[in-house]
Amino acid sequence: MTIVIEVLKYTIPGLVVFAAVYFILRQYLNSQYQMKALEMKARYTKQAIPLKLQAYERLLLFCERISIPNLLLRLKSNDMSAVDLKNALVISVQKEFEHNMAQQLYCSNKLWDIIALAKNDVISIISDISGTVSAQAPASDLSTALMKRLANIKKSPIDVARAAIKEEAKIILNV
Repeated sequence: MTIVIEVLKYTIPGLVVFAAVYFILRQYLNSQYQMKALEMKARYTKQAIPLKLQAYERLLLFCERISIPNLLLRLKSNDMSAVDLKNALVISVQKEFEHNMAQQLYCSNKLWDIIALAKNDVISIISDISGTVSAQAPASDLSTALMKRLANIKKSPIDVARAAIKEEAKIILNV
């Protein structure tokens, strides 16, 4: 019995010291892990913000490039028919969209949906108005009809997309 008591005299303090060291060491390692995680998050944020802002710039440029007045300035020529201009406009909008598809990685799903909707609305406007103009008519007839339609729209889909891009950029910049 005395041997057991002697063993317990040395074992119990040893176990207490071991438990104390274990819990202190575990707490220290957890705090170190959390510090590393915060460092990594800060480093990621520092690198991600410029990429996100660059994506917003590209999306704004996309909106400018698919706005109907800019498309007309870029694509319309005197020897085109209305159907040729319509096809050129729709193809240009689609190519611009495909060229900027990767930007959806850097923006919210909601913003990307707004961008896609703006693209579809522009194509829809072009298709609707081209249906009112004779296919063999000169391209100037289609461009005039498109500009009249745009004048009657209070807020174009491109304006909505631009506003959404700017709002999301403000959130990133904390403005």
